[in-house]
Amino acid sequence: MDCINNIVEKQREYFYTEETKDINFRISQLKLLKKIIIKNEEKLLIALKNDLNKSAFEAYETEIGTVLMELNYTIKRLRSWIKPKKVKTSITNFLSKSYIYSEPYGVVLIIAPWNYPFQLAISPLIGAIAAGNCAIIKPSEYATNTSKIVKEIINNNFKENFITVIEGGRDTNIKLLQQNLDYIFFTGSVSVGKAVMEEAAKNLTPVTLELGGKSPCIVHSDADIKLAAKKIVWGKFLNAGQTCVAPDYLFVHKDIKYKLISCIIDTIKLFFGEEPRESLDYGRIINQEHLGRLGELLKEGSIIVGGDIDRNEKYISPTIMENITWNNHIMKEEIFGPILPILEYSSLNEVITSIRNHGKPLALYLFTKCKEVEREVLEKLSFGGGCVNDTIMHLTSPHLPFGGVGSSGMGSYHGKASFDTFSHKKSILKSSSYFDIKLKYPPYGNKIKLLRNIIK
Repeated sequence: MDCINNIVEKQREYFYTEETKDINFRISQLKLLKKIIIKNEEKLLIALKNDLNKSAFEAYETEIGTVLMELNYTIKRLRSWIKPKKVKTSITNFLSKSYIYSEPYGVVLIIAPWNYPFQLAISPLIGAIAAGNCAIIKPSEYATNTSKIVKEIINNNFKENFITVIEGGRDTNIKLLQQNLDYIFFTGSVSVGKAVMEEAAKNLTPVTLELGGKSPCIVHSDADIKLAAKKIVWGKFLNAGQTCVAPDYLFVHKDIKYKLISCIIDTIKLFFGEEPRESLDYGRIINQEHLGRLGELLKEGSIIVGGDIDRNEKYISPTIMENITWNNHIMKEEIFGPILPILEYSSLNEVITSIRNHGKPLALYLFTKCKEVEREVLEKLSFGGGCVNDTIMHLTSPHLPFGGVGSSGMGSYHGKASFDTFSHKKSILKSSSYFDIKLKYPPYGNKIKLLRNIIK
């Protein structure tokens, strides 16, 4: 605890030197981060392979490349983001000027998960640096190889009083959360997110919670079935289903259900071969505990394809299930693995009612050619974000803030949203020294009549 206390205090002292607020410093540190990521690319690819069996392409696509794009986007635009924004001034402040200043919070904590152990540690860090903060990163203890490399490349290249990585398990998380921090950014499960928020509340520390939930994928009767199958299989089985925005279950119109299932089976074979265990492009489950949990979910309903488990390899084959209801255990929690249950529907109202009754998901995906169906789903359902006729790809745009709503999280990041998340927006009114409205001062007398006329 003393060690963590010392780090927090050192970072706070450094923050008060004002160096992290300097725009040239911020940009130089972002460029340094980019340089060391590129330099250590091979180490990261090996670590991600060892932790999750990610192929080099998938690891670069979803982790390293994503972070580099975010860095490029931020470096190019940061000078414009930090400028005070002039806004309109009300008539009650005649001849005054109004501005919004973006200022850093101070010392921020980033708690990262294991499923994308590099991207989800470094992407928030980009926003923290851009906004002018000091940062402590706590990577997941489950992705041990990637955690080690993240610690190495950060702690060997940045001053501890500016950015540092602290490894450890649950006890370390607790000690970090007990500090008087200025901001907490957490990515993980709903249950741990609640605990993070509870600790943060003790010091009234603001938080961003990137959680999860059961993200539905709706395939309407008029959808392009082959295209839908391809995009669903890619989005669901990426990282062996261990993606917070993966399609968690399918809601398929009854008229196309079995045609879609046939296309999904064909696509699984196209992507991963007859034996996905032998595919160089198919991942593995993070550990035995999660493998066991996923195995239990296969005991209800009917397996259409897949269901193979190899505990030694931490492998579960791409699995499709039917004869599932909301009463089954698999529909009561986020699956977070390569198992895709299918529900069927007759009318869109059934879908909307069911989703409304089970919390606000982090993502939602809709496959349809009908603008009216699209309008109805997007207007009537609340969710973090999503795609029409695609899966997951909304995360790749720096122009789209990413985050949850309700039980799927609060706050957002990516692109400028990351800068805004780690910045306090300070409102400033600059009044004129040459003109003063006397109406606001006592004695008030009959001034209320004039005030009413002004407000009307």
